[in-house]
Amino acid sequence: MERFPAPALPHVARLAEAAHADPARAVAFQGAPGANSHLAALQAHPGCAPLPCYDFADAIEAVQSGAAQRAIIPIENSLHGRVADIHFLLPESGLAITGEFFLPIRHALMGLGEAAQVREAASHPQALGQCRHWLRARGIEPVTYPDTAGAAAMVAERGDPALAALAPAGAAEIYGLKLFEADIADAAHNMTRFLTLELQGVPPEGAGPFMTTLIFAVPNAPAALYKALGGFATAKVNMTKLESYQPGGSFAASEFYADFIGAPGDADVDRALAELTFHAEWVRLLGSYPMARER
Repeated sequence: MERFPAPALPHVARLAEAAHADPARAVAFQGAPGANSHLAALQAHPGCAPLPCYDFADAIEAVQSGAAQRAIIPIENSLHGRVADIHFLLPESGLAITGEFFLPIRHALMGLGEAAQVREAASHPQALGQCRHWLRARGIEPVTYPDTAGAAAMVAERGDPALAALAPAGAAEIYGLKLFEADIADAAHNMTRFLTLELQGVPPEGAGPFMTTLIFAVPNAPAALYKALGGFATAKVNMTKLESYQPGGSFAASEFYADFIGAPGDADVDRALAELTFHAEWVRLLGSYPMARER
């Protein structure tokens, strides 16, 4: 907790006390109070006790240790792509994906002094990327910080009128900053997808539709990926996301992260997974969960 800027500490302490008193209601999120992940926790899990964590690893550890029932983690943004680190932390966490949530993102510029004095804006790299054209047009230099609301708290702590923060508008009130401009984004469709993580997966119930997330690796051989995924085409299972990444700093082999519509137990899905398992070196299901919006 002490890693947060000083203006955030009393707010972090208040939320953490409530979460620790009722771990069954606790939802861990990365960032200071007022961050987009805080908003996602409240909207995706009404009545929860949000637990602020300094980084993604801390939020995951809170679930692993039992300090929180679940965590809500951003996985990708419609403007700036996937969120760094998550594709590496998620497979290693041992947690299961039990839900997804989409949060419309609108940043605000806030700080001390006057808007004309602002020369730099601090925020999470995702937020800076989502507003890069807006910032460039105004001659404002981006400054990276671990989270959006934490950047607002840092601006309040630094007291420099030339430094502002890009954060949700509510962070201005929390940290005593002036709201210079709201509803900032480079495109109207700015949206972040969050995943809910728990210790145990929940078997899908009802008619669906459902999403399933998995990771897998294929041999370093010609057409290996084509063969592994052929079963999804044959069974007409819609794969909505496929990304590769190199674990362990190696460029010799790739692992893949994938989302598809459906869940194990459906005959078509089972056929596709059987084909994938036959051709892959290994396959690991991370969870099946209700689809939050149409793909």
